[in-house]
Amino acid sequence: MEEDLFNIPLPDVKREIRRGIIECQKRGLTQSAKWLAEMSHGLSDTDCEGASTSSCNQHKMSEAGECCQFLEGIAPTEYDNYFLAKSYFDVREYDRAAYFVRNCESSVPRFLHLYATYMAREKRRLDSTTDRSNLNETGHVRDMTELLAILRSEYSHGRLDGYGIYLYGVVLKALNLNKVAIQMLIHAIRLAPMLWAAYVELAVLIMDKEKMLSLNFGGHWMRHFFAAHSYIEMYLNDEGLKAYEDLQHAGFRKCVYVTSQMALAYHNKRDVERAIEIFQTLQEVDPYRLENMDTYSNLLFVKELKTEMAQLAHKAVSINKYCAETCCVVGNYYSIRSDHQMAIVYFQRALKLNPKYLSAWTLMGHEFMELKNTNAAIQSYRKAVEVNKRDYRAWYGLGQSYEILKMHYYSLYYFKIAHQLRPFDSRMLVALGETYEKLEKFDNAIKCYWKACDVGDIEGVAMSKLAGLHERRGEFEDAVQCYIMYCDDERAATDKQSLYHGFMTLANYYESKGQFDKASHYAYKCLESDERKSEAKALLKTIENKRSGKATNNDGEANNSANGNIIAADTSSDDDMEMELSDYKYLCSDYVLSCQSDVKMSKKLAASGDSATNSHLISTTADISLNESEMVASSSTNEIGPSTSAAAGIAIGQQTTKSAQTKDSESIDEEQHSMEISSISID
Repeated sequence: MEEDLFNIPLPDVKREIRRGIIECQKRGLTQSAKWLAEMSHGLSDTDCEGASTSSCNQHKMSEAGECCQFLEGIAPTEYDNYFLAKSYFDVREYDRAAYFVRNCESSVPRFLHLYATYMAREKRRLDSTTDRSNLNETGHVRDMTELLAILRSEYSHGRLDGYGIYLYGVVLKALNLNKVAIQMLIHAIRLAPMLWAAYVELAVLIMDKEKMLSLNFGGHWMRHFFAAHSYIEMYLNDEGLKAYEDLQHAGFRKCVYVTSQMALAYHNKRDVERAIEIFQTLQEVDPYRLENMDTYSNLLFVKELKTEMAQLAHKAVSINKYCAETCCVVGNYYSIRSDHQMAIVYFQRALKLNPKYLSAWTLMGHEFMELKNTNAAIQSYRKAVEVNKRDYRAWYGLGQSYEILKMHYYSLYYFKIAHQLRPFDSRMLVALGETYEKLEKFDNAIKCYWKACDVGDIEGVAMSKLAGLHERRGEFEDAVQCYIMYCDDERAATDKQSLYHGFMTLANYYESKGQFDKASHYAYKCLESDERKSEAKALLKTIENKRSGKATNNDGEANNSANGNIIAADTSSDDDMEMELSDYKYLCSDYVLSCQSDVKMSKKLAASGDSATNSHLISTTADISLNESEMVASSSTNEIGPSTSAAAGIAIGQQTTKSAQTKDSESIDEEQHSMEISSISID
């Protein structure tokens, strides 16, 4: 394909483009004429006239040739009717135009009659569509069926040229007779290869690359533009960029259309920076261009460039206020300001101007989703699908809408279609995985999440979803491995809450395994989260206590081996051991305080001269010299030594009773407590 393109002489290309402009203008095909004119302007450096010794004679011959070509296909007796009908057609008085050329037999006036009839019926349909009180789809189908019968009769009698066959294919497509429509459009392209509108209509009907490459257009060079356009329509962006780069090298570098299509390809690839750069270049080259400005506005929306969006909206309104692209740009501006009601108003205005405007339908569906109006969003997305069945955003929006309604089998169906259109888009795979997970088809969900990671996780949530699914299924080792991969790339993670959850999960896992360094590493990361800060602090304190408790246990293991058998038997973890020790320390401290109070009381009694009581308190004072380790051992075995006085025993019994009530009987058994009470009464 590339070699054929480079061998095409550009002067011949430009002459053919000029002839195509004249043919389209004669028939009122304004969009095709506009496209061809832009292509011709892109070849402004190409001289299609050739060198001539007499430029004046060459100019006169060129003018005469163009005049003859303009009148070609029109019978001289039909000039007046044709020119009158064409003037009515240009001002959108389609019924009047069709009426004045209804009896013409030559090819151009005959096509104008049929095309004006089609446009009149389309206009009535669009007017009834915008008027909610007068929807009449049945009437539109009846009108198209009548026109189809006329075109079929004309085609069977061989009275249709390439442009007439194109119109025949358009009507077939409007009635969803797509297979026959493809045949007619290909036939029209072979007869009228410069009719760009036929290529555009055909591209919508071609669903895969193999089918597109198998089409036979007779070897005309326009097939290169069709292939590049189809690649972008099918979201084969790399192939489309390669095709447009080849066209630029072939001499179409200055063509604005080629540049804008490359910007669309970068937009589809989510290369936002590059796409914005190309659109800014287009603004400099053609400052009053509005085509594809809605896409440029979407890119600015993604980057949250509110100032640039305001400037673009103001400029678009100053260029053409009543243009579908302008309304879409203004709607995006209101959307980024979270004024969703006004955004919907402007998207509806765009649809009144052009009910087949795909972007407006899709974006309006997004706005209804923001307003929680799910039913209206579904209607908008369905209209977008009717306009273009390859709009993956509309299919994805339908899936999200039914997901909100908890109709998961419906959402699964629409997510599958979106995935077929965008097989390497991780967002579609993650949506499929979430739906499979809700339907408890966990194996399919795991496959979707892994594939999303393989193709490049755009949103950075697939690995987190995968780890959460493994955790839900009780597969903790697999979940930990997924969390490790997820947390190692912190920058790629867009959901910070999921990231901190992963950190906390890993911290708890390593803490349970006794790997305190790794546990502390992940716990410290959670201190940055307000929601996880308290949990992380508690875990760090537990780790610190375990480390200090382990060291203390190693130092005092020889001294406490004989008296710690009961405690060791009752505890099941390091945390319980720390709780037991803390309870006994609490008892010891209370005991010391009680003894100190008894010493003070002994001094007062000594002053009063009570010798019996004094002797008793002197023995109590001597008992205070017991060290802390002996107190713990004595308390753990629930024995009061012979040197302990009755007052000291009563103090221990009181503190033991208090501890048993506040510590839920974890440190001291109720039966042991009753034994202590009985021993006190015996003393």
